[in-house]
Amino acid sequence: MRMDPETAARFARIALGHVGKEYPQKLDQVLVGDEDLLPPRELHPIFYGSFDWHSCVHGWWTLLTIRRLFPDIPESAEIAALADSSFTTDKVAAELAYLDRPLSAGFERPYGWGWLLYLHHETARHEDRDWAGRLEPLARAFAERFKAYLPKLTYPIRVGTHFNTAFAMLLARRWSIHRDRDLSKLISERARSWFLNDRDCQAWEPGGDEFLSPALTEALLLRHTSSSFPAWFDQFLPRLAEGEPASLLTPAIVSDRSDGKIAHLDGLNLSRAWAFSQIALGLGGHPALPIIRDAATRHLEASLPHVAGDYMGEHWLATFALLALLAMQGDGAG
Repeated sequence: MRMDPETAARFARIALGHVGKEYPQKLDQVLVGDEDLLPPRELHPIFYGSFDWHSCVHGWWTLLTIRRLFPDIPESAEIAALADSSFTTDKVAAELAYLDRPLSAGFERPYGWGWLLYLHHETARHEDRDWAGRLEPLARAFAERFKAYLPKLTYPIRVGTHFNTAFAMLLARRWSIHRDRDLSKLISERARSWFLNDRDCQAWEPGGDEFLSPALTEALLLRHTSSSFPAWFDQFLPRLAEGEPASLLTPAIVSDRSDGKIAHLDGLNLSRAWAFSQIALGLGGHPALPIIRDAATRHLEASLPHVAGDYMGEHWLATFALLALLAMQGDGAG
């Protein structure tokens, strides 16, 4: 199972089909008056599709990553043309203006923040376009929000949904390494402070609507922020080589893919495949590697066939399938 031109084209067509699809739409908005009731395309002239703002952001990450890796597929030209018309100075200014609206401090915190920074990191890899320059003011605004938020967050949020602290920090960290040393340092310090003393994880997961593994997400964050990661991992999951905890190694069952929350479990399978594969790269010759790699494959196989079909999954799952496939072939998507 690898990313190839055929798979890339399929994922691109899926994402092209929803980043500009305005309805149905779930807004993240606090109303302070009748005048706030505006169509999504007016509130968010770039990221108004894909059912919600954050899914549109990482739908764009999917498209641009595919364009970079597979520039010769026909969809790449369509992606570039759409990005040219979407990432404009005026539209970025309107997205920025939304952040200044009353009671918008918690808008998309922290999941959307992380994905916006990760998207900006990807735009910078397209040197034939000025997409990164145009999006930079928006990225800087979210970086400042991270720097204000993380120091006052006394406890990390460990759930396997959009509020997960470690996942957002993973995405933001990659953006910050060469762009914001203060944020990069803050993320590393917070990661070690919150997670470095964790031991003997029971992995009581998944919850019924989770699309991230709380256990694997923090482990992946520490892989990138702790010099003692292999030793920490041995204490965090001390029986993994023996197949325990089984809950962490068993793909989730998705009973109803038309239910938006239950459909999250397909995302869990894909994000676990991504996390397992990335964690394996930091473990050297660890005895649990065969089990880790087998678990990654089984999780991917469980949900890759369901990336499209029902819009409740189709508007976002290709992103996590792309992460998983790239990680399993040794490319962390950078």
